Amino acid sequence: MMQKISNRIYSVGVNDHDKALFEGLWPLPYGVSYNSYLVVDEKVALIDTVEAGFEEEFLENISQAIGDRAIDYLVVNHMEPDHSSLVGYMLDKYPGLQIVANAKTVPMLQGYYGTPQDKILVVKEGESVSLGRSTLSFYMIPMVHWPETMVTWLAEEQTVFSGDAFGTFGVVAEDIVDSTMTFELYRDEMIRYYSNIVGKYGTPVQSALKKLAGLPVARICSTHGPVWENNVNDVVRLYDKLSKYEVERGVCIVYGSMYGNTAAAADALAMELESRGIPCAVHDLAGNNAGELGVSGAIRDAFKYDTLIVGSPTYNNGIFPPVETFMRALKSRLVKDRRFYAFGSYTWAGSSVNQLNALAQEMGFELLGFGTSFAQAYTKDKFDVAAIADLI
Repeated sequence: MMQKISNRIYSVGVNDHDKALFEGLWPLPYGVSYNSYLVVDEKVALIDTVEAGFEEEFLENISQAIGDRAIDYLVVNHMEPDHSSLVGYMLDKYPGLQIVANAKTVPMLQGYYGTPQDKILVVKEGESVSLGRSTLSFYMIPMVHWPETMVTWLAEEQTVFSGDAFGTFGVVAEDIVDSTMTFELYRDEMIRYYSNIVGKYGTPVQSALKKLAGLPVARICSTHGPVWENNVNDVVRLYDKLSKYEVERGVCIVYGSMYGNTAAAADALAMELESRGIPCAVHDLAGNNAGELGVSGAIRDAFKYDTLIVGSPTYNNGIFPPVETFMRALKSRLVKDRRFYAFGSYTWAGSSVNQLNALAQEMGFELLGFGTSFAQAYTKDKFDVAAIADLI
């Protein structure tokens, strides 16, 4: 999928419609793109590669853009293998190629691909490489979301090649450049991508945003998702909001249920909240009704909304495992400043609600009461949805 973006820039990445789980964890119902870009001048630079398995398509895209011209530089912004796994392959195809990378990238290149030291041009913060009438400059954004991550700035086009920053799940259209409608189409998948992949690193993201604020960015070329031209401000604002852990008014209900009683309580509460016009997202983490996004979607909406309600039956005197996995995923992402309510069922000894509250307190959440723990079957009198909704 080759597309000319400007007189200098070509998109030569690929779409992956077949991968089921990103990083072996996160569902991809809409696929994912691996974006790579050529900057063509007196010399040619390739910005990142694509995942192994797409070699033939990748080379065809490059050929459509530059024919038989040599590639002089391969810039490695980010070493994650979905962007770097064709480094060795490209060195074989273009023997004169020089890898442009920062010092933290070098041991990764050598460890993953055995890249010879003499093929690597090491760049520091703010240094540049001239392509002729165009200049690539490099800025470090460590822990967005690996320690070696950097961005490449093409001043002549006011374009930042941002690595995984500002990326999103989902394949891209034949026209990779965004329209005025694109941001809303990708917004939820962008939040899911950020919360699942980058979510732990809010402070480094804030540092990166402050650094990039000094550049007059008119175009963002990420490694996943659309090229942002018409929605640059919206995309940057969303990243700023997410990395500050800021939220919208609404409720994320997350639960797991063994025999349907915790599920019945969750459904009743969701209906009550919706009847009051309170935005509400519900995620079942277990059973036949579990959504296709599972924990991934639940993490997204926990980043999105100000109130988190979590339900779990007591299981082996603890929290039901899928629910505990979700809670610990939030904790590892340093999520904060949420309002929290716990509920759940038990048969002879209820402990899940107390343990959920303890985890929430460890994360600094505001508890909306002690929660509700009910014995055996769900009934309306055991779980007062109106009283709980009054707390929201």
